Amino acid sequence: MPPACERSPGPFCMLGSTVHTPLRITEERPMYTSEALLDIHQRSHRSFRLLMEHCRVFNAEQFNREVEGFGYPSMRLQIHHVISAQKYWLSVIQDRMNADEDDAAFQTIDDLESFCAEVFQETEAYLLSTSDEVLGARCEMLVWGGKRPALMPALVILRTQTHIFHHMGQITALCRLLGKPAPPGLDFSLQ
Repeated sequence: MPPACERSPGPFCMLGSTVHTPLRITEERPMYTSEALLDIHQRSHRSFRLLMEHCRVFNAEQFNREVEGFGYPSMRLQIHHVISAQKYWLSVIQDRMNADEDDAAFQTIDDLESFCAEVFQETEAYLLSTSDEVLGARCEMLVWGGKRPALMPALVILRTQTHIFHHMGQITALCRLLGKPAPPGLDFSLQ
């Protein structure tokens, strides 16, 4: 049953010619479905793959060029970080924490696309085999540093997807700085 909604006091928003007040969810715990998370995952990776494809226009020196002001200073390192972070968080929710980040093993866009496809398939398999109840239940998970916070698998998956777009912004900035701006249409697809 969908959560009950109440109109909350506050600013109005316009949708077409109708004035709406924001809705406030009153249910304590939202329900995340594997179907919805799988859709978000597929859309996020579609955008990420398009950006990786654009990165083929850069030669090896440009792809690896380190630019000051970025936590991961090259396109290659940014892309590797996105993929390895998703792999790490998937391993956390599967109770097999894997924090290995061997970026030296991924020197080309082909290497990174293969790595991305592998992690995409692992995440997809997890979502297809995990119940909505498990996705929405908080449980202790071993994370980096030996800590065991109570995390919700659905939110961990969502974090990996928002993380993709954070770094896509940094990668597109690097593309622009190197003179080959990314094409339009890389945002999260609404179609």
